[in-house]
Amino acid sequence: MPLDPQVESIMKEDKERNLPPYNRLTPSEARRQMLELSPPVDPELIAKRVRQLKIPGDSADIPIRLYYPDGNPPFAVAVYFHGGGWVMGNLDTHHAICHALSHTSGCLVLAVDYRLSPEHKFPAAIEDAYTATCWVAENGGSVQADANRMAVMGESAGATLATVAAMMIRDRGGPHVALQVLVYPVTNRDMITLSHTNYAQGYMLTHEMMRWFWDQYLTGEEAAEHPYVSPLRAENLGDLPPALVVTAEYDPLCDEGEAYASKLAAAGVRVRHSRYEGMVHGFFRMTARVDRSREALGEVAVQLRKALQMG
Repeated sequence: MPLDPQVESIMKEDKERNLPPYNRLTPSEARRQMLELSPPVDPELIAKRVRQLKIPGDSADIPIRLYYPDGNPPFAVAVYFHGGGWVMGNLDTHHAICHALSHTSGCLVLAVDYRLSPEHKFPAAIEDAYTATCWVAENGGSVQADANRMAVMGESAGATLATVAAMMIRDRGGPHVALQVLVYPVTNRDMITLSHTNYAQGYMLTHEMMRWFWDQYLTGEEAAEHPYVSPLRAENLGDLPPALVVTAEYDPLCDEGEAYASKLAAAGVRVRHSRYEGMVHGFFRMTARVDRSREALGEVAVQLRKALQMG
C-alpha cells in the first residue's frame, strides 16, 4: 500500500532538517544526533514510576532503568533492548517508548543500557543482554518483578539482542522466558533481500546505514556466520519462547524479519507475525503522531498480557 501519510509528514520534516545520515558521522556524533531526534514522552502514555540502578556485568556494571505500571507488585516484567544498530541509543533515546510500553501493557519494563560498538564489539552487547535477563530472574524480588512471568523484547538491533538472549538462555540453561517480542529485527548479515533492494534509500533506515552498523559491530566477516550474529542462519531454532514478530512494509529489514518468523515457526516455535503496511523502520516509536504506531503498541501490549498471564 502507499506510504502512510502521517509517516510521510514526519519523513518530510526530517528531510527539511538536512541532517547527515548516521553513517557519515562518527559514532559519538551519531549518538548525539539520535538523542536529539528522540521523541518526547507522550503525556497520555506515562509509567507510574521510574527507577534507575546498575547491575553487575562481566566487565563493568550495566545501567538499567525500570518503568513501573499502576497496580500491585510483583509485576510481570518485559526486559527491553533499545535499537540503534548496536552503535547508538541509550536509556534516554528510548525513554518515551518504555513509558508507553509500561503504561499500555501493565508490565514492569526493564530497559538495559548494554555496551555499544565500536568500543565494545560483538559479543559484548549480547553478553550484557543475557546477563541482564538472568539478573532479573535471580533478583526479581528486589525490583518487584515476578521472574516467573518474564518476556524479552527489543526493536531493530535490540530485537536481535532479545532473540539471541533467548537462544543463549536455551543453550546455557537459564530462566523461563514466556515471550520474545521482536520489532523489525536484524536477522542476517547478508543484506541481499528484495526489501534491502527496494527500500535501500529514502525510508529512514538505509542500506548503507545498515552496512555501517555491521562494520562497527563485527571484528570480521567470519563472525557473520555465528547464529548469535545472524539468527536466521542458526541451524537450531527449536525450544525457543513463543514470538511476536513485527515488521514494516517500507523497511530494508522487512524480508529478513519475516523470514526469521517463518523459520521459527518451522522449528516448532509458536509465532505471531504482523506486517504493518505503509510503515517504515522506526515507526514503533512514533506513537505521538502515527495512528498505526499506537496500533502496534496495542498489539504488543495484548500479546504481553496474554503470554505473561495478566488476566
